[in-house]
Amino acid sequence: MSKKIIFVINYFYPDPASTGQLLTELCLALQDSFKITVIAAQPGGYSGGSGKAHKTFEIGSLEKIKIVRIKVPSVDKASKISRLKYIAAYFVLATIAMIRERSVDIIYTISTPPVLGGVIGTIGKIVKRTKHVYNIQDFNPEQAEAVSYTKSKWIFKTAEAVDKISCRLSDEVVLVGQDMADTLKRRFQNKKVPTHLVINNWTDEDQIVPMNKSVEPIHHFLEENHLLGKFIVMYSGNLGLYYDLENLIKVTKQFADYSDLAFVFIGEGAVKKQMQDYVLNEGIKNVSFLPYQPKEFIKYSLNAADVQLVVNQKGIKGVSVPSKIYGVMAAGKPVLGVLEQGSEAERLISLSGCGRVVEPQDYEGTAELIRAFYLMSDDERRRMGMRGRAYLEGNLTRDLSISKYRKMLMSL
Repeated sequence: MSKKIIFVINYFYPDPASTGQLLTELCLALQDSFKITVIAAQPGGYSGGSGKAHKTFEIGSLEKIKIVRIKVPSVDKASKISRLKYIAAYFVLATIAMIRERSVDIIYTISTPPVLGGVIGTIGKIVKRTKHVYNIQDFNPEQAEAVSYTKSKWIFKTAEAVDKISCRLSDEVVLVGQDMADTLKRRFQNKKVPTHLVINNWTDEDQIVPMNKSVEPIHHFLEENHLLGKFIVMYSGNLGLYYDLENLIKVTKQFADYSDLAFVFIGEGAVKKQMQDYVLNEGIKNVSFLPYQPKEFIKYSLNAADVQLVVNQKGIKGVSVPSKIYGVMAAGKPVLGVLEQGSEAERLISLSGCGRVVEPQDYEGTAELIRAFYLMSDDERRRMGMRGRAYLEGNLTRDLSISKYRKMLMSL
């Protein structure tokens, strides 16, 4: 009889959040090996999706997967109070939904909501007497501390102490980067470090492949957004608090007179309005903001760019890995990385030779890299991007990561 796993993961199909898409693919790949129940918030509200739940708990399905949707308030990402209301509601309702489930063998939680994702799994392990896998996509409170989310140091210390308990009591901590494994060891001062495993996130490299701009859907996308014939610097993903985009946007002013260069920001997030206001107030005409693209269209939108931005705020090394790096490498696009030396994304760019990197908050260095990519020949950019594709095919495939998850879960 198949073992039963409960995934408590707040984002799940059809939510556009990258974590939700990854975990949807993971659950679909595991559904023949395990009996799977997913507990998730209704899509929408938090990450740009749409759809509302009518009941507190709604039962649905996706193929063989049972889905328990919980009704939580929508979020104004610019408001800390709104975020706290969402987190509190999700924590309480997800915990109730988890405890209601019967005959559970493994509870799988992720690090969202911050810290409380781990606490849900710890409660489940104790109450249900089951195994707990804690997947840390982002280390908190370290991530919040890096951007000075609050000045109350006691909050960070308390949150880290709680999260360390969740790590210690888990049966397996899954991390998404080698630098994050170093952070876990530092947390425990290299003493009695919890059992852990590094499994990279991924993209579907069979779906996202290198394409020429002349491919019809890409050509139409460019034409529709007045981008035909432009050299395009693109950022595709969360326009949130942990990327310094509210300051990086100011670099665009240096290129305001480049009629054949365009900056395209695709996504939603807490700093999007601030970025838009800056562009509007400065009268910069060659910057576009577009909404999240449908999952099935991302393979085209990524290929519309000449160079892709992959960025993180200073202090995020070892705390988080920008998962957009995998899609960019799959599309064979050169990467302009604004990343700390030794961070997972910087490591992948250096190992593969698929881009160039500058340190966070080096805005003049960022501008110089943009000019360098702009002046580079099409052939040189293409070769650089294709080195990323080749490295991904050899080391970072979807099947390789999923097989590691399957092996780990089977061993529990």
